[in-house]
Amino acid sequence: MRLSSYFLPVLRENPKEAEIVSHRLMLRAGMVQQASAGIYSWLPLGLKVLKKIENIVREEQNRALAQEILMPTIQSADLWRESGRYDDYGKEMLRITDRHERDMLYGPTNEELITDIFRTHVRSYRDVPLNLYHIQWKFRDEVRPRFGIMRGREFLMKDAYSFDVDFASAKASYNRMFVSYLKTFSRMGLTAIPMRADSGPIGGDLSHEFIILADTGESEVFYHRDWEDLSWDDGGIDYHADLQPIVDRWTGTYAATDEMHDAANCPVPAADLRQRRGIEVGHIFHFGTKYSNPLGARVATPDGKEVDVYMGSYGIGVSRLVGGVIEASHDDDGIIWPTAVAPFHVGVINLKVGDTDCDRQAADLYAKFNIGGFDALLDDRDERAGAKMATMDLIGLPWQVIIGPRGMKNGVVEVKNRRTGERAEMTPEAAMNKIMS
Repeated sequence: MRLSSYFLPVLRENPKEAEIVSHRLMLRAGMVQQASAGIYSWLPLGLKVLKKIENIVREEQNRALAQEILMPTIQSADLWRESGRYDDYGKEMLRITDRHERDMLYGPTNEELITDIFRTHVRSYRDVPLNLYHIQWKFRDEVRPRFGIMRGREFLMKDAYSFDVDFASAKASYNRMFVSYLKTFSRMGLTAIPMRADSGPIGGDLSHEFIILADTGESEVFYHRDWEDLSWDDGGIDYHADLQPIVDRWTGTYAATDEMHDAANCPVPAADLRQRRGIEVGHIFHFGTKYSNPLGARVATPDGKEVDVYMGSYGIGVSRLVGGVIEASHDDDGIIWPTAVAPFHVGVINLKVGDTDCDRQAADLYAKFNIGGFDALLDDRDERAGAKMATMDLIGLPWQVIIGPRGMKNGVVEVKNRRTGERAEMTPEAAMNKIMS
């Protein structure tokens, strides 16, 4: 993409309404625009990142034996009355009446709807375990939306739902999602700490939040200092195998949200306990027969007896992750995207548009990067060099290749690593090899 024709409405000044880093940088980098309180339009740069995160989530869900479907955003209130949650959910649910005076709602979650799909089509233990997921926009009418997309009213979410014949197999499904989440966040350059958590209005007796540490997080978290050295290395996961040892390894080190932390009985010595703030980017629940029982989702066992299925629910805030990555990876100059979710892999900066050698070299590198499968952004604007450099730092592409008249006289370009700040002059061929390797 050529920046001269790309819609990238960057802002020079910090927006006054932005309270946290991710909100400020997303507005400044032209990623989103607020449509109304807690609701945003996603502009080209922001949408590219959102789609990359969505695809990583999708790939890891598919590897973990989940199957993708798509459920509607608008649901019937009748299903929620069957489960008993319609009146209990509270004012966060946006309730709607259609032209026929039927009660509808804009779905904040999908336990009822997915259970209805299951009970309509599945009758036998032979058809479970089953895990169905979708990636869909949801709406929760936050009383005070803030922090940009981090606590908005409309958001993109991946929610998966597992169905099993008994607790043992339901726990195996839970473990698959647990491990899948570790892999998902690791691919995005994040270390997400699983913490035992309260299930809230979704219900259930087994629940973990996945928290990334950030000073602007909405939750206070407590953890053993060993977490600071822990990293994920899957070595290849067989999702048909027993994954309990992996889960045990990742839950064996103390970590808890403020809701679950008991200061008086904390097992961690004070010298080893760390306290920071964190951002929830995923939440998984096992809730047994909480929904299958009232909604009649049952399967026949081998002896012909009908039993309520055991269910779990597994959510990842896809749009929230965009902000979460920025909170975890930025500096004073702007965003620093991990390669896997960067909107472009490399920015090619032509410092002297109109100079024959600079124009030729910039166009050549830009074409070769794209042919080689590296998504490149070419800054071919007739703009000051300082402004071009500032824009590239702001939008945070992993690599920059800087082409100027002085370098062209010596047959070299400058390569900058956005994360480390390291700069080096080299031939254009060497620059391509360095970046594409």
